[in-house]
Amino acid sequence: MARPSTPLLSTARIRDAALELIDADGLAALSMRNLARVLGVQAGSLYSHFPNKDAVLDAVANLLTRQVDTTGFGDGWQHGLEVWGRSYRAALHAHPNAAPIVAAGTGKRTDFLAMADGVHGGLVGHGWPPRYATMIAASVKYLVIGAATTPFGSGFADDTRVYLERYPNLVQAHLIREHAEEIDADSFELALSALVAGLAPVFDEVGQLQEEGARR
Repeated sequence: MARPSTPLLSTARIRDAALELIDADGLAALSMRNLARVLGVQAGSLYSHFPNKDAVLDAVANLLTRQVDTTGFGDGWQHGLEVWGRSYRAALHAHPNAAPIVAAGTGKRTDFLAMADGVHGGLVGHGWPPRYATMIAASVKYLVIGAATTPFGSGFADDTRVYLERYPNLVQAHLIREHAEEIDADSFELALSALVAGLAPVFDEVGQLQEEGARR
C-alpha cells in the first residue's frame, strides 16, 4: 500500500485541531487523548510532534499572538498602543475559550515573545523608560484579557421583571443583552482611549524628570 503523499499529522494540523476543540468545548476539554480522537489517530502518534499538552498550548498561544499587530509604533506610541490593543482583543475575541492560555504569559513562546519585544521596543523607542514600558504593556494586557474573558453586556438577564421593583436604576438593563456585542466593543474602545489619553501627561512628566536628571 502506497504511503500518503501528505502526512496525516503535522504540528500545524494538531495545533489547529486543539484550538477548534478549545473553541467548541472549552479549555478543560483539551487532552492528548481527546485531541487524538478528534484527529482520528492514536494518542501516541501526537508525541512525535509535541512532547506534552503544554507544548500544544504553547503552539496555540503562538498562533493567536501571531495575529496581533505591533507595527503601529512607527506612527507614535499612542497609535502603536491603539493598534496593538485592538488587534490583541480581536485575536482573543475570536477565541474567548483560549484567552486563559494567552493570559498565562510569555514563557518561552516565540511568537508571544516577539509580540512583547515589539511593544516594549516601540514604547522605549519613543522615550518611555523601560519600567514604564513594562507597566504600560501590562496595563493593556489586563484590559484585553478582561475584555476577552468577562463580557459585560451578555451578563444581564433579558427579563424586565428581574429589575423592575428591586433595582430602579436598572429598569433598562433587560435591553443590554440584545446589544451585548456592540456594548462590549464600544466599552473596550472607551477604556483603551482613556488609557492612552491618560498616559499623555504621564509621558510629559517622565520626560521632564529625565531632562532634570540629565542636567544634574
